[in-house]
This record gives sequence, C-alpha cells and structure tokens, in this order.
Amino acid sequence: GAEVLFSVDCTKLGEHFLPGKREFDRIYFNFPHCGRKAGVVKNRQLLARFFHSCTEVLAQEGEIHVALCNGQGGTPADQPRREWHNSWQIVAVAAGAGFILSHVHPFKAEAIEGYKCTGYRSQDKSFCVEGALNHVFTRSTAPLCFTPLSCKTQLGGQKVSFQVPQVLMDKINRGFLEENSSNPVRTIKEKLSAGLSQVFPLQNTSSCLPLLHEGHPRGVCHSNIFWITLSPGEAPSTEKMSRELADTVLFSHFGQDTDKNAQERCPVPQQFYLRPSLLPHAQAIIKKRAFSLGAIQVLSGPVFRKCRITPHSMPVFHEMLIVLAVTRGTENSCIQMLVEKIKTTLNSLHQGVSGVKPTISLQKATSFGTELNDFAAFEWQLDEIQHFLCVGTDPDPSGSCVGVIRTAPDEFKSHELVVVSFSLNLDLLAMLLCGISDWRMLWTLDRRFLRQFPGGELRLFKPFSLYPPSYVHDVSFWLPDGEEFDEVAFHTLARRVSGEMVVSIQLRDNFQQAGTGRRSLCYRVTFQSCDRALGGREAAEMQLRLREEIQQHLGVTLR
Repeated sequence: GAEVLFSVDCTKLGEHFLPGKREFDRIYFNFPHCGRKAGVVKNRQLLARFFHSCTEVLAQEGEIHVALCNGQGGTPADQPRREWHNSWQIVAVAAGAGFILSHVHPFKAEAIEGYKCTGYRSQDKSFCVEGALNHVFTRSTAPLCFTPLSCKTQLGGQKVSFQVPQVLMDKINRGFLEENSSNPVRTIKEKLSAGLSQVFPLQNTSSCLPLLHEGHPRGVCHSNIFWITLSPGEAPSTEKMSRELADTVLFSHFGQDTDKNAQERCPVPQQFYLRPSLLPHAQAIIKKRAFSLGAIQVLSGPVFRKCRITPHSMPVFHEMLIVLAVTRGTENSCIQMLVEKIKTTLNSLHQGVSGVKPTISLQKATSFGTELNDFAAFEWQLDEIQHFLCVGTDPDPSGSCVGVIRTAPDEFKSHELVVVSFSLNLDLLAMLLCGISDWRMLWTLDRRFLRQFPGGELRLFKPFSLYPPSYVHDVSFWLPDGEEFDEVAFHTLARRVSGEMVVSIQLRDNFQQAGTGRRSLCYRVTFQSCDRALGGREAAEMQLRLREEIQQHLGVTLR
C-alpha cells in the first residue's frame, strides 16, 4: 500500500515532492555513501547536502534516521571510536543544517523483514554491519534573535523602564516561580516551603520585589554587577527615592569595599543596578520589625550576577531566602531544626528522583577555605556568613555549595532577638537533584525540557541533544599599558556575543615582553550548545565577533 518513487536525489528532496506531500514524519537513510572509494570528506559533503535537503520536507517534530557503520559517525557511541578528523563528523554536519542528535541505538538488520545490505564499492556485495548504529536527528530550536527589550519595574514608589542587558534578554520575566510553572525550580521551592511550614509558621513575601537597586554596592566587586541606565525621563524623584531608601537596606551596610578602584570604575554617581541578592529586602523586613517571633519569612525571585563561564556559574538564578527571628539563646537549636528539615526534604526529593540518598553537610564558613564555587564566593563578599550548606551527588559526592546561613549584622541585633537568614540557590539544587549537568538547560526554550517534568514532577533529566559538537578557537591580545585585565568583563562579553554558546574559557599563556614590559594573554575559547544545533561556520562567526568586541570594549590590541 506504499507509494514508491525511484531516482530520488537525496540532496534535492524538495524537487521530488509537491508542497502538500512534504510533511514526512520520518526520513530514513541507511548507510549513505558516495560510492566506490570515496573518502571521509566527500561523504561528509553528501551528508551535509542531505540534511539541508531534509529541512524542506520534514515535519516540525519529524525524525531523520541515518544508519552508519561502526566508527563512521565519530561519536562516543562508536566502539571503538575513530579520531575526529577520520570520521564523518555526523553530529557537526547535521548541526550545520539545524538538526541535533536525539537518540542513538544499534542498527539491527535482522529486525527488518526482507532487509539486505548491499552496495559494497557500488557492487552487489554485502558489507559488515556488525556494531552499526542508527542515529536519530530532530529539529533544533531556531537561533535566538536579540532585539532591544524594555522591562518595567517598581522603583522609588513609581514604575520605571530600562533596557535589559542583551545577555539577559531570554532570561528576564520567564515566570519560573509562578503558580502555573512546571519548572523544577518552582517544584523545589514549593516542596521546601511545605517542609519548613511543618516546623515553623510560614509567610511568603515574594511578590513585587523590585528588580532594581540604587546606589553604590559596597563589599561587592563592581565587575560582578549588571549596571542599568533608566529610560530617558524616568528616573524617580529625589523625594520618592528618599522614602524608598528609608525602607531599604543597601549593600553598603555589608562589609568594606576592598576594591580601591571601585569609585573610578563605577560609571555614573547614583547608578542603578539589577539586584544581585534578595538580602537587602530581608534586611528591610528586619529593620521595620515586620516579622513574628519564631515565624519564617520566605522571599524568592531571580537575582543577577556577572560571573566567569563554567557549567555551574550562572549570571541569573532563583534565590530562596528564609528569614527567622528567634529569642536570643535559642538560635542554635532553631538553626539546627531549620537545617534538619531542609536536609529531610532534599533527601526525600533526591531519593524520589534517583533512588539514591545524597550527601548533605553543613560546613563552618571558617573551614571552607578556597573551595568556594561562584555562588559561595559572591555570598562571601556580603559578610556575616556562619555556615555553608553543601549537597553532594554522583559523580561529585564531596558536594557543591547551594546555600549559606548568616546572622543579621550588629546594627540589627538586639538584646532579646537574633535574626537568622538562609539563602538557597534553587537552580543549583534543581541541577543536582535532576541530574542536569549544564545550568543553561534550565533556561532552554525547547519544549522537550519541560515535557520531562509534567505537572512539576521531579525526574532525572534525559538530554535530548546528544554529543553536541564543540569548536575550539584561540584569541591572544596585548593589554593596555599599566592596566589589569577584567576577566569577568571578558567572560560577560563572550556570553553576549555568543548567546551563551561559550562553554569554557581557559587562559593558555601569559607572556611579558622583555624590554618593553608589555603583557600578552592567550585564551582558549570553546563554543558548544547544550540544547540547540551549533555548526562550525556559526561558531567561527561568533569568534570573529568576539575578537571585534574585546578590542572595542576592553581596549586590548589583537595579535
């Protein structure tokens, strides 16, 4: 009952099917080959033209199945695996046409009735299919198109708007914590809140917390801040700002500014910036005594921090801040109860997902040493930390810092009360509990991610983009005379230029020229996507733009 067409050119599929007959659910290409003794380069070219041709006739959620002999694909699924340059590089070739590898499984010729492999060197001879693999490709989401985005927020008692930094355009107002969200970040927040409410009366205070702060944050490195300029004519009045500031505690209350050049680098006096923490809002609650003794206040929302590029370093994440006021002398026992309930909840969640009990430990701040991850290192700048909460799972049982416990600064202490705050990184918790290896996956626009968590149910995440290709480029440049290089600014530029497609930046060489004393740095930049197709040509274009941007914005001289 099937329709069979002959003499179909696999590189021109659109020419063989009328527009009404182009929505194929599956396209199979078993053991493609140019014929005779064609080398790997010609066969890559064949596959590239085939995949581009498939874009015209494949349904939106259709699949392309390509069977290859063992070793040809060049992926870790091949056993043994060929060297990359000697393989067909099928994942990179498909990525150039907008496809990602979603499944790989053995090709079983015996399971296909009447199937016979033939065509060895263009002859009626069979070839070895032992260890052959079937590669299943699906469409990737389209590349992000960044257009200027304006965001409104409350500041100084009035609504203001500002232009969102490009690196955050796809992350602002995503609604992860809203009631109808099925994102695992919200599930973890709700489960923790429910667990804590069994021990302490609980009040959620998460609505309408302003995204912007005003002033100069002391104790926080200025290169970690997203500075914001309000839209023209929208700066709040001085009188309104004064009233707002009277009810808000700014970062200037925390620690001392150890950055000697901070004032010079802060662009404009009274600059505005995206909130890097919810802690000032908690301090405002404490200052106004807007809490009940023995009750928990829970604040939650996204916070924004410039940081270096690593799989667990996030320029934006969802913070859950727990504030508890207790009678002096009972603080240790209350902290212990709080920690035990959080441990119990996390143990239950992780065992429900993977069946394995995680390692959860509380470590004193004084003994944590230099093992701080970026989240903990930033929190350390805010001072007053007593303990770090670490969660360890396979393959890192030693643990990653996901939370900090701190007591209120001296100016908020009284003879009768002690106020304790507990800050948790919900995104890190979601990654650890659901086995998500890359923070970027939490922010993907691909619907296949949230489909794995129906109704907010926590499950082990199964990647839908397997063995994504990576592209390595080096960039070297001379530094301006007498100036230190701002590495965080460099990483932030790479995030912006690539649309979060840079997965690693490593310093390869630090050279000082004899006689002149000029310094040169060489960095290795690795481009790789975790959720969408990234081709070699696109990565090369990103590298060229990155070179232009660092020369323009960081004042370096390219080599």
